[in-house]
Amino acid sequence: MHNSSRFGKILFLSLIFILLTIAMTMTENTKKTPEHHLENGTFVNTNGTANNKKLKELWKWMTGKKETKAIPIEFEMVDPDLKLINQDKSFSITWIGHASFLYQNKELNILTDPHLTNRASPINFAGPQRYTKPAMKFEELPKIDFITISHNHYDHLDLKTVKWIAKNNPDSMFLVPLGLKKWFLDKSINNVIELDWWESHIINDTKITFTPVQHWSSRTLFDRNQTLWGGWHIKNNHHSLIHLGDTGYSDDFKETFKKLGPVDLALIPIGAYAPRWFMQFSHMNPNEAVQAFIDLKAEKAIGMHWGTFILTDEPVDEPPLKLEEELEDRSLDTKSFITMIHGQTINLNKD
Repeated sequence: MHNSSRFGKILFLSLIFILLTIAMTMTENTKKTPEHHLENGTFVNTNGTANNKKLKELWKWMTGKKETKAIPIEFEMVDPDLKLINQDKSFSITWIGHASFLYQNKELNILTDPHLTNRASPINFAGPQRYTKPAMKFEELPKIDFITISHNHYDHLDLKTVKWIAKNNPDSMFLVPLGLKKWFLDKSINNVIELDWWESHIINDTKITFTPVQHWSSRTLFDRNQTLWGGWHIKNNHHSLIHLGDTGYSDDFKETFKKLGPVDLALIPIGAYAPRWFMQFSHMNPNEAVQAFIDLKAEKAIGMHWGTFILTDEPVDEPPLKLEEELEDRSLDTKSFITMIHGQTINLNKD
């Protein structure tokens, strides 16, 4: 009888152990690593692809015969509306240049991919140089509440700019892609939150969500895709906006609409697209930018990522012209997807 009771306890404990093992296994399966996280610590796009272009392809593009050659021109510039910008609860957007905007949504002052220096380069004497100066000076910026960084390329993440912002706005928060926080900490910039795709952070009544786009990351020859890239969806009770950063065309825009709904305003890159055999993976042309606008079901859009640095081969004034042609070809209102003058401030209360 004693042996039978002991056997029953052993059997009971064994069953409990098996059930716990099954439960733990199921829990681990539900917490499996996202598909865009690779085992080697790098990231890929949502379709499983990565930008794996080799140096020989870069060399081919740089030394090959070019169909067109980009030449700097002097674009019109206007002074930002500092009176509107410095209003309490300002509701406006100002184009500083390239992918840099000051967006004010009645409760927060937000900078996107801020770049206010002369070069998009790791060195200050070579590399892509501005032919259009920043439309705002550092001292003209209002108090900044948070800054979004789409990825770590030099034309979107400028060391001197972010250090100045952090020093002069000690309470401001940097929102960055997964893996990029360490770079900021190494530069003694400590107010940093990093997010994976579809993760969100709430500041006051504004919800900021990091969204997938098709691109890649690198600041050296040895860190390809070790940090993530993406767009920023920003929404409060007054307004919603998405800044797509840098991206090739993909189905990510349709998925963003499915998950987050339509936006009032989309900031969409339209430049740095030629030659297509080399740039198509990473940068949309105006045709694809219009399709992204349609996929997002945005009410309005502003074209960015043009008119500032010579990064590719198309004429520097071509992107806005091609954009307008594409809108007309699709019988879309050309006022629904516009480009801004450098420095222009749009009052979103009147837009």
